[in-house]
Amino acid sequence: MDAYDGGSDARHGPDGPAEPGVPAGSGGPAEPPPPTDPPAGVAALSLPYRIGVALALAVVAVGVCVHVGMMFLHVAPPNTVTREHGKAVDDWIYPEFEQNWKLFAPNPLQQNISIQVRAEVRDGEGGTLTTGWYDLSAEDGRAIDGNLLPSHTQQNELRRAWDFFLATHDSENRPVGLRGSLSESYLRRIVVLRLDRDDAVAAATGGVGTIERVQVRSRTSNVPPPKWSREKVSTTPAYRELPWWPVPEDEAGGGVR
Repeated sequence: MDAYDGGSDARHGPDGPAEPGVPAGSGGPAEPPPPTDPPAGVAALSLPYRIGVALALAVVAVGVCVHVGMMFLHVAPPNTVTREHGKAVDDWIYPEFEQNWKLFAPNPLQQNISIQVRAEVRDGEGGTLTTGWYDLSAEDGRAIDGNLLPSHTQQNELRRAWDFFLATHDSENRPVGLRGSLSESYLRRIVVLRLDRDDAVAAATGGVGTIERVQVRSRTSNVPPPKWSREKVSTTPAYRELPWWPVPEDEAGGGVR
C-alpha cells in the first residue's frame, strides 16, 4: 500500500525507524526543562534567619515612625497631644535632635545679635592684662560671606551655644535647672578656643601667657525697617554682660578639642 493512499492505517511522514527515546508519533526529541536559578537575597536564608531579618526590619520601621512622629510633635504648634505628653516629646528630642524653628509659623530674625568675648591674661612675669573685646559673630560673618559652602560650625555653633545659654538662665544670668552649668561650660570652651585661634594671648602680652578668666557679652540691635515702612524702632544696641568665668587649666591654652 502506498504511503500516500488514504485510510486510517496510512503512515504519515517518511519511512524509517523512530529515534531512540522518542515516543512514537511525537514530532521530535523532548526538550529538557529550563534550569531554575538558585534563590538569592533573603530568600536564600534559612527560615530562622528570615524570621530574624523580618523582625529587625520591623523594629527599624517602628523606630523611624516613632522618631518622625516625635519630630513632628516637637515642631508643630501646641496641641492636645503635646499638652498631654510634652515631657515625653522633649525627653526624646533634647539634646541631640533639637530644632530651632516652628512648623507652619517660622519667625524671621528681627534683631542682630553679636557674641563678643574678652579675656584676662597672665603674662610670663606674673602680671595680669585684659584684652579688648573680640567680636566672634563678626568673625563668623566674614568667614561665611562669599563662601559657597560655609561650614555648619561657622553658621551655627556660636549662635546655638548662646541660644542654649539663654534657654537655661534667667535674666540675672543665674542657671535654671541642671543644664545651666552644661551650657556655661559649652559656651566657655567655644570662646576659649576662638581666643586661642585669634592668638589673643600673644596680642595682649607680646609673647607667652595664660588665659585665666573670660567674660562674654551680647550686643543686640534691632534690624532697621525698610525705607518705605512707617515703623519706628530704636537702633541703639543693648548689651548683656555675663560675669567673669575662671578658665580651668586644661582649657587655658586652648587644649580642648
